[in-house]
Amino acid sequence: MNLDARIPDGPIEEKWRIWKDNHELVGPRARGQLEVAIVGTGLAGASAAATLAGMGYKVQAFCFQDSARRAHSIAAQGGINATKDYSNDGDSVHRLFADTMKGGDFRAREANVWRLAELSTEIIDQAVAQGVPFNREYGGLLATRSFGGVLVERTFYVRGQTGQQLLLGAYGALSRQIRAGRVEMHTRHEMLDIVVCDGPARGIVARDLVTGETRSYPADAVVLATGGYSNVYFLSTNAMGCNVTAAWRAYKRGAGMANPCFTQIHPTCIPATGEHQAKLTLMSESLRNDGRVWVPRSADETREPNDIPDGDRYYFLEETYPRYGNLVPRDVASRAAKHVCDQGLGVGPTGRAVFMDFQDAIAVRGEREIESRYGNLFELYEQITGESPWRVPMRIYPAPHYAMGGLWVDYTLQTTIPGLFAIGECNFSDHGSNRLGASAMMQCLADGYFVLPHTVTDYLARQEDPHADPTHAAFAETEAEVEKRLERLLSIDGSTPTRHIHHELGKLLIDVCGISREGVKLERALDELPAIREQFWSDVKIGGDARSLNQSLEYAGRVADFLELAELMCRDALVRDESCGCHLREEHQTADGEPVRDDERFAHVAVWEYAGPESEPLRHAEQLEFKEMQPKARSYR
Repeated sequence: MNLDARIPDGPIEEKWRIWKDNHELVGPRARGQLEVAIVGTGLAGASAAATLAGMGYKVQAFCFQDSARRAHSIAAQGGINATKDYSNDGDSVHRLFADTMKGGDFRAREANVWRLAELSTEIIDQAVAQGVPFNREYGGLLATRSFGGVLVERTFYVRGQTGQQLLLGAYGALSRQIRAGRVEMHTRHEMLDIVVCDGPARGIVARDLVTGETRSYPADAVVLATGGYSNVYFLSTNAMGCNVTAAWRAYKRGAGMANPCFTQIHPTCIPATGEHQAKLTLMSESLRNDGRVWVPRSADETREPNDIPDGDRYYFLEETYPRYGNLVPRDVASRAAKHVCDQGLGVGPTGRAVFMDFQDAIAVRGEREIESRYGNLFELYEQITGESPWRVPMRIYPAPHYAMGGLWVDYTLQTTIPGLFAIGECNFSDHGSNRLGASAMMQCLADGYFVLPHTVTDYLARQEDPHADPTHAAFAETEAEVEKRLERLLSIDGSTPTRHIHHELGKLLIDVCGISREGVKLERALDELPAIREQFWSDVKIGGDARSLNQSLEYAGRVADFLELAELMCRDALVRDESCGCHLREEHQTADGEPVRDDERFAHVAVWEYAGPESEPLRHAEQLEFKEMQPKARSYR
């Protein structure tokens, strides 16, 4: 497996300009003869499809929803980072770069992180030009607020619906290209495999989820923009349809899977209330700007929260991390919440929750200001819980949210399969072992609007024969493999619901590979996971057929991939015998619970190569170089 990151020479602040100055071009008239398949139409996919089509390429876009507007990106709430420094805090590209490297605990590639910080300001200009209604200050400048892990206000926002508004901007641009005939949109289609022709990716196989028809779609380059895989935990903040299938098919075709155990547990989610739940609801991290997180100091406390005086409240983030307070990074806040609940100080019916209280902010800022910042989030919380944050504190608890791991890509966002690119959350590239809040949308739009259009152009320009051959035997062979897999699923005819197996997988995984990990538990999981997988393939209950609408079949296929992914996650977590960011190995922490990295042995990206169904995957490493920032102990105290 070739892990050449293809990072250009030169000073880090010049690398992206140098690369663009020297990349190969495709003439405007030739672009209309080239076709790009883009799988996923969230922020990354929609922005990439709109931009490539606007350049003149033919684009085939695929999503399993009935509209690109229903992509999970729409659920992002709190904001998007950029270094415009409207708040006059002294922000800069270097400061955003440094915060991101530190936030990811020095497990990210410096060149990619710098480029992301550099492009952040262009994203805001693009969104404003599209009409995204960012909050504004009285004088007219765009408003900003803080997010975890930083000491400046660089997060631009639209109340608590930033993802929705940014997606509408990208969707509008995409719709314009659809109307112009340059994008062919395939809704309710799920990609089930990559077609690889003698090395390069030359298309995909997708299933029409309404008719059941399975067919191949040739393309001269393929782009995956399919999001993350935190639904492997069963309960997560992800939309119910989010899955790993597209990335997993790429992995099985030869694409490296990087750092799969790096998954983010978000600290501010509405807690689970019982076994009946199928997902959890995110409460934006932006709430921690004004919400104070606390628990009663006594495990025997029986008073209502509003009746407990300050002296009997444990503001554990403010007391433990006085410099950052409630705005520590997500991994730090999640571990702290789990720790106080493990001590018996948790609140609510299950004892697995902490309070987030807005009474002080309301008293200081006034209801009108708080309403302008978080009104729709307060409304959402009340609709779900029946309690009003205007009157009583929210109850929150950590939940699986984001995947920092994903397909390995080089500087051009190309995987180890030539012609196959991965953008947004489905690649590993920019966040290291922990993503700072408000950086997900930043990466998605930087990849889609400003990076991928150039790198795909460079790839296509360098091909002697860039055109896919739809008569190549690989298309028929891949279609046959997809059909065989669907038939195998339907032939099981068992008695156990897929949801039950997924639930059992999630309970095991959150215990052994969630907020904290331990070698003994990971080894136990690797012994238990094959039995869960065997139960699935011998006794899962699906029903129906493959030639019509069959959501049970869709779900079963996704869970089958989750079962394999879970094993790779645990294997990756076990081999990485250190603590870094979200990956806290119980064996490697300070006396007060802070992670202890091992830079001598693990300052690298772990990249896994599929070796076949009967063989253990092969582990490779891309060594990380630190020229701009030397790794140091990450502290937010």
